[in-house]
Amino acid sequence: MNRRGFGITVGLILVIASNGSAQVKLPDHCYIFSSFRDPGAPGLHLAWSGDGYHWAALGEDKIFMLPQVGKEKLVRDPCILQGPDGEFQMVWTDSWKDRTIGYAHSPDLIHWSKQTAIPVMESEPTAMNCWAPEIDYDAGRKQYVIFWATTIPGRFPDTDASGDKGYNHRIYCVTSSDLVHFGPPKLMFDPGFDCIDATILSTPGKFYMIFKDETYTPTHKYLCMASSSDIMGPYTNVTGSFTRNWVEGPTAIKIGDDYVVYYDCYRDHHYGAVRSKDLVHWEDITDRISFPRGSRHGTVIEVNADVVGKLLSTQY
Repeated sequence: MNRRGFGITVGLILVIASNGSAQVKLPDHCYIFSSFRDPGAPGLHLAWSGDGYHWAALGEDKIFMLPQVGKEKLVRDPCILQGPDGEFQMVWTDSWKDRTIGYAHSPDLIHWSKQTAIPVMESEPTAMNCWAPEIDYDAGRKQYVIFWATTIPGRFPDTDASGDKGYNHRIYCVTSSDLVHFGPPKLMFDPGFDCIDATILSTPGKFYMIFKDETYTPTHKYLCMASSSDIMGPYTNVTGSFTRNWVEGPTAIKIGDDYVVYYDCYRDHHYGAVRSKDLVHWEDITDRISFPRGSRHGTVIEVNADVVGKLLSTQY
């Protein structure tokens, strides 16, 4: 079972499109991709795929949720998790420079709850930002974990001069059993250099944190990986780059026998991907994937085919 999905329907589901003119046969395993469009203010976009390679915009690329919270009211870097109760939980970057992250939940990815701005770094008055939050579920402790990148000036002085415009990020986290009450922020991951855009891929007995080495001087800007036997860490065995540079926003999932890591080639305005059977040897498959035009930094989840069926058959 994929860590972001808690149930898959077996067999094909026949869906009549909302305009009544087309039929879509959905496979056993369906995938949803959440993303945004620059500059982030328009809101949440969704796409779906039956194979993880070819993606189609849902609702004719409509906005599924408008931003309402945060200092700058953005929806950037949306991350969705389907929790053990079946509810979809989403966090996102709500501002460029603030100490909160956006949060909302939905039963079906169509109807969303009231949005809240979680003050995750309220206890750190000098924190410059809260970027690219992700949400995961720690089944052993029966709690959610939310993690993101923040710069706290002077906290890691040895690398203060290595980032862009005074930024020097590390990965922080909070935990919650109910997504209403949250523990204090804690340092989750420090690889010894400026890092952002962390995501966690779970495999039997091990968790892999995939993240961007944000070092600008000298320029890295590529994806690396670390591992742990516990979702909360510590994450060690930091690898070198397994992608080209000038990429960000990784999201990872297992499709068949392959682990696939998608990423935002933000300078070239398209999505890229690599795949691996052992998380050691990687093959670039960018030329084999397609995403809706303009897609930016999002996450991929595996869902029950009924979820995609409802999204395809709903009249928007």
